[in-house]
Amino acid sequence: METQEREHSQNEQQREPRAPEKKPNREFPVLPLDDLVVFPSMPPVPPFPPHHVALSGEMPTAALEATTRSERGLCIFRPNPDITYDQIPNITKADLSPIGSLVHILRFKKDDGDVLFLAHGRERVKIEEILSTEPFITARVAIVNSESEDEEDGIYPNLELEALVRSNEEMFQRIVAMSGRYQAEYGAITKSIEEPGPLADYIASVLDLKPADKQRILEAVSVTRRLNALAIILARELDLHELENKIQHSAQSVINKGQREYYLREQLKAIQTELGEAEDLGLEIDELREQLRTTAMPEKAKQTAEKELNRLAKMQSLSPESTVSRNYLDWLLNLPWEVSTEDSLELRAAKVVLDEDHYGLEKVKERIVEHLAVRMLHTRRAKDNSDTECETSTDVASPQKPAAFLTPDMKSPIFCFVGPPGVGKTSLGRSIARAMDRKFVRVSLGGMHDEAEIRGHRRTYIGSMPGRILKGIRTAESNNPVFMLDEIDKLGSDFRGDPGAALLEVLDPEQNHAFTDNYLDVPFDLSKVMFITTANQLDTIPIALRDRMETLELAGYTANEKQQIAKQYLIPRQLTANGLTAEQLHIEDAAIDTVIGAYTREAGVRNLERELGTLCRKEARRVAEGMTTGTTKISAKSIPDYLGPEKFTAEVAGRKAEIGVATGLSVTPAGGEILFVEVTTYSRADGDRERAQPSQLRITGQLGNVMQESAQTALSYVKSQAEALHFDPGVLDTDIHIHVPAGAIPKDGPSAGITIATALASIATGKCISPDIAMTGELTLRGRVLPIGGLKEKILAAKQAGIKKIIVPRGNENHFVDIPEDIQDGITFCFVEFMSEVFKEIFS
Repeated sequence: METQEREHSQNEQQREPRAPEKKPNREFPVLPLDDLVVFPSMPPVPPFPPHHVALSGEMPTAALEATTRSERGLCIFRPNPDITYDQIPNITKADLSPIGSLVHILRFKKDDGDVLFLAHGRERVKIEEILSTEPFITARVAIVNSESEDEEDGIYPNLELEALVRSNEEMFQRIVAMSGRYQAEYGAITKSIEEPGPLADYIASVLDLKPADKQRILEAVSVTRRLNALAIILARELDLHELENKIQHSAQSVINKGQREYYLREQLKAIQTELGEAEDLGLEIDELREQLRTTAMPEKAKQTAEKELNRLAKMQSLSPESTVSRNYLDWLLNLPWEVSTEDSLELRAAKVVLDEDHYGLEKVKERIVEHLAVRMLHTRRAKDNSDTECETSTDVASPQKPAAFLTPDMKSPIFCFVGPPGVGKTSLGRSIARAMDRKFVRVSLGGMHDEAEIRGHRRTYIGSMPGRILKGIRTAESNNPVFMLDEIDKLGSDFRGDPGAALLEVLDPEQNHAFTDNYLDVPFDLSKVMFITTANQLDTIPIALRDRMETLELAGYTANEKQQIAKQYLIPRQLTANGLTAEQLHIEDAAIDTVIGAYTREAGVRNLERELGTLCRKEARRVAEGMTTGTTKISAKSIPDYLGPEKFTAEVAGRKAEIGVATGLSVTPAGGEILFVEVTTYSRADGDRERAQPSQLRITGQLGNVMQESAQTALSYVKSQAEALHFDPGVLDTDIHIHVPAGAIPKDGPSAGITIATALASIATGKCISPDIAMTGELTLRGRVLPIGGLKEKILAAKQAGIKKIIVPRGNENHFVDIPEDIQDGITFCFVEFMSEVFKEIFS
């Protein structure tokens, strides 16, 4: 042990640096500074300038005066971020950075309470003990030797050290060359510093780094760690300088381009002045001012136009902003702010126009005539009030009533035509416009998913334009057109907004008198516009939007109605379209009925018109080839020669009564349809039976949640009626599979409840169901049959399919007032209130 202590003592003596024999004083004043980091080994001569520091306060002044008197030096440490001068009396060693700098004060000066001094670094030091804090901090410190630190760690990485030195020096040279804030000789000085440690200290002291980064390098006592830390900081600084230079270069390019364009515009302006072309802009401004003076528009819109016109007058003619202002003024000045067409309020003439364009649709036509009658009464009353005011007024100079007093004080209703495709919803809007002698505008909303399509884009966007509402108003050149919003049930929405929400303001008579488009940013009165929307179904329309509209349902056409439509509208139109006359082609009524029943299956008449068009085209070819002369008559027997084999037959024709198969009725956006509900039971495999799993109910055929719940309700009800229907309850305790054919078509709704229950009862009792009987109705768990919707469409589908009897909820009995008698012929209707009545009709 003594030998080891003696060797350790000898090693310590070998490590001691050359120093005076007198033991140095290790007690120094300590100055906590958070924005100053001084590196050692930096002599106070160029190119190593001293640090200029300015401080204020009694404690720094006392510490510097004591240092100057004793000439012992001063220690500078960075305090923790939350330390203030008020906490100095209670400061501890932990409140200061672990490594600081021992500095020598070169010059000291007091100036009006402030103290200024010059200092240069001597050594890295660490605090061993704080001796006192009044009137300044005094501490016993120890000098930290970087070489001894390396030796203790056993680090002698010669190659790594050389690589770090080269890397740091190269990055420093690039920073100096790239930045204009450092002198060029700073980079050359690194060539004269041979030691790695001083090189790292020099680079860190010269660069404009954050105090925290400098402190990190100061605390890296090991030379290798110091160079590694410096390399990370230099790499970041190099990236920052490169990005800064790139930004400055881009900004300078933009500035130079702008100056160049300015000079070119001034030269062009001078050239245009010499050629007399500069007067064109002035003439355009004068024309716009004259148009603004003569255009009738609200005061707010006129003020906005005047303000924009004044801005345009101060712009350069070739400026991009001038184009934006011209477009904006063009929209403001050309909108029909006060331009209205006079309504034709002759009720008989309107009824004649509606009957000329459409067959049937009596309820819709009646509602339109009622609206015209209300407008006529409002107009008469407003006129009578105006005449009364004129007669009672004795003051000739009294001002007249405003024009708003003379107009009928009423809001146009928002109609929503709901019905399957091809029943004439869009063409009915055109007829209404013609009957009222108004302009007609149509906008298709199908697939629209951008709110800006309705409200427009703000002028901050390049290529911004008003929305489709104001575009349609401008196209109509009047502020009271019939505006049709087609396919409102097919609106979409995405990250650009919800057009359906934007339509809430447009289709609300309480709000649309001040509709504000994002592009114009000026209120426009839409209360005079008669909005009409169309939809195939109401389910996909938002409830808030649906509440603002008056729904008018257009049901599918009966066979008789289709025949009349074909004779009065479709055939004449197709004859004209295909170059024929009524003298060249005549289609008999029986032939039309054959086309309706055997070649089309729809609620509307689109496919019927296509098939009639096919007949006309084939005859047109024969006429063109000279194969026929005179009048060609097409009978029912000759239809297959023109259209080929029949495409549709009665769906129940040829079907036999089966167990577990019931016929139901449904309504789709395309009209009514019949559907077959098939039920079967099956036994499980032996493995499943051994596991004693409960019985399962499988439901297939793309059924929605509501229809699946109806199936579960029907199963529970039928099980509860085992005694009344006289079947073994165990029959339905096995696995049951319910399937509705046409599995690729989604189906949903509660109206198939009694159909599913009937098919389940057929399986349980073993009794067949006649295919000539169809049924519709919602079933409750207690066996009540609730009313359903779409009765006319369902009856039409049943008649086309050849159904002989239909079971209908008793709650729908009063709806038969609206069902034409011709589609009731040949069908027996049975009205039921309870499911037991359905079983009696089916199984009796």
